[in-house]
Amino acid sequence: MTSSHDRSQHGHKGHHEGGHHLAETHPHEVTAGLIREFGRDSGHKSAPVGVAGLLGVLGVVFGDIGTSPLYAFQTSVEIIGGGQRPIHTWEIMGLESLTFWALMIVVTLKYVLLIMRADHNGEGGIVALMSLAQRVCHTPQYRWLLGVVGIAGACLFFGDGIITPAISVLSAIEGIEVSIPSAAHVVVPVAIIILIALFSAQALGTGKIGRAFGPIMLIWFIVIGTLGAISIAQNPHILLSLSPYYAAQFVVYHRFLSFIALGSVVLSVTGAEALYADMGHFGRQPIRYAWCVLVLPCLALNYLGQGALLIRSPDALQNPFFHLAPHWAQIPILILATFATVIASQAGISGGFSLFRQLMLLGYLPRMRVKHTNPYEEAQIYLPFFNWLLAIGAVMLVLAFRSSSALAAAYGIAVTGTFVCTTLLALVVFHRVFKWSKWLTALVFGFFFLSDASFFTSNVLKIPEGGWVPLAIGLCATIMMTTWQRGRNLVRQRQRADNLPMATFLARLPHSRTPRVPGTAVFLTADPNIVPNCLLHNLRHNKVLHQNIFFVTVQNLNQPEAERGHRATVQELAPHIHRVIVRYGFMELPNVTRALEDLRIAGIEFDPIQASYFVSREIVVRSSLPKLPIWRMWLFLFLARNAVSVTEFFRIPPDRVVEFGVRVSI
Repeated sequence: MTSSHDRSQHGHKGHHEGGHHLAETHPHEVTAGLIREFGRDSGHKSAPVGVAGLLGVLGVVFGDIGTSPLYAFQTSVEIIGGGQRPIHTWEIMGLESLTFWALMIVVTLKYVLLIMRADHNGEGGIVALMSLAQRVCHTPQYRWLLGVVGIAGACLFFGDGIITPAISVLSAIEGIEVSIPSAAHVVVPVAIIILIALFSAQALGTGKIGRAFGPIMLIWFIVIGTLGAISIAQNPHILLSLSPYYAAQFVVYHRFLSFIALGSVVLSVTGAEALYADMGHFGRQPIRYAWCVLVLPCLALNYLGQGALLIRSPDALQNPFFHLAPHWAQIPILILATFATVIASQAGISGGFSLFRQLMLLGYLPRMRVKHTNPYEEAQIYLPFFNWLLAIGAVMLVLAFRSSSALAAAYGIAVTGTFVCTTLLALVVFHRVFKWSKWLTALVFGFFFLSDASFFTSNVLKIPEGGWVPLAIGLCATIMMTTWQRGRNLVRQRQRADNLPMATFLARLPHSRTPRVPGTAVFLTADPNIVPNCLLHNLRHNKVLHQNIFFVTVQNLNQPEAERGHRATVQELAPHIHRVIVRYGFMELPNVTRALEDLRIAGIEFDPIQASYFVSREIVVRSSLPKLPIWRMWLFLFLARNAVSVTEFFRIPPDRVVEFGVRVSI
């Protein structure tokens, strides 16, 4: 049953999910009945700290940074020599020193020791950090500015998510050029085949495959650490490069060239953001322990081993990582590297899914189809549209750049841009939440900001060589998110004026002669203090009200999960009429039916079999005096048309839904 009618919708405070029914509540506006809270406890569990947990950390968290030795050091050395002259020993040691101290400063000090302290109810990642920073800043201008920083970092992370699979798989397959030089022409086709297979497998879920990730990555780190140690044993002089003196000497001598080299050195810390982003899944202690005990030592050994190899054999510059292995082991290591890069790509894709869902629930993106790949794990999801968007982007990058060295220019700017945004948000959190003094905060995070800004600006020089790719991706994502949010705000503003206040409706109800028929009606509404359009349409067409009525509003919280035991609030507005506010954090997926079944916890009978759900479907059209430019209106309408229905997103049984169309002009 669908009807069309021009209406206005109102705006309301808080973060809004485009097209979702959510709002802040104001119980005092309707004073009937006692307010009761209920809900199941959050499903967030403490991360395991045993062997299984550590293996899971290795398989998911460290895939990206663990495969950086395939291309990072080689790219740095090529910048210095440029293929025109031999590389001096002190230059190699200078690059080794810069690489080692990048790992220590950016990853160990900044992320492992400091940033990972800034969890938001146990969750990490730039969206969680943005939400935490906004909660302690009460000035609207500052909240808006922090939102801009967080969204910019998230958009650059999307660029990282497209580039990571392409550069990781390419760098592994390029090992063919070392072991079988005559097969060099198959690198690009094989990389594309692997990428297509990887993205096609996403629909199956990563539950079963994920169990094998940890052991494979454990073998990977042991192998690369062993290869590096063997090479160091042949030239132990390379260990002197652990001193920052060699980094300083390199910078002083090369000056501007050393600044350019920073853009490649930073490739050794790609994936550092994953340590923070995946903290909610594993906990900070397993990640810290795995990094300090295994990952950091093995990475340092391998990078030092590559430097030692280049000192005694400059011809190995073609691919120093694979030349570390004896000829008989190159094929097995090529196979192992391929598995490792697939794992690194998988981690990036899964992280992209998680980030996309968070932004969607916070109202920055339209609803998209979300499939659960594991009935027991809420976090294991698959987004078909976003998955194939990533796939197309990754394949296009492989075809355009054709080598990991060429693609490295595009990779660095996405990584370093996210670093800068994280540092700015962390500065606010450590000062406002952890109560650090202004001087201490400025000293510590000023140092990290200078470090990150140096890496970022050195990559800005690579914009003509490919650095424009993540900037273009980030710009497109930003335009899409701001357009969606602006359009949703206009829709809410246009609908506000013509809505009937709930208090007025309840005051008139006792004097109304509207028949009450048996059954339960659930009306989804964006604002709990106004009468939903779907109820007014139902009255206009069917002339009846159900015996039991529930007004349901879904509120998306600016935090990872709803607080324990406070999933929902129920209030009796009149006899057999209840208002229900259901809350979800940005790490959760809404399930309205399950939440209403939990009404029994609050002592209210609700029979899901007998319930009918009434929803409004907005039909947005361009008004005679539009407030959006034509191109932004086209984009907003395109996003609105392709957003999934409220019924599907809130997991409401489709055979129990009655939908009314509401025409809105903006």
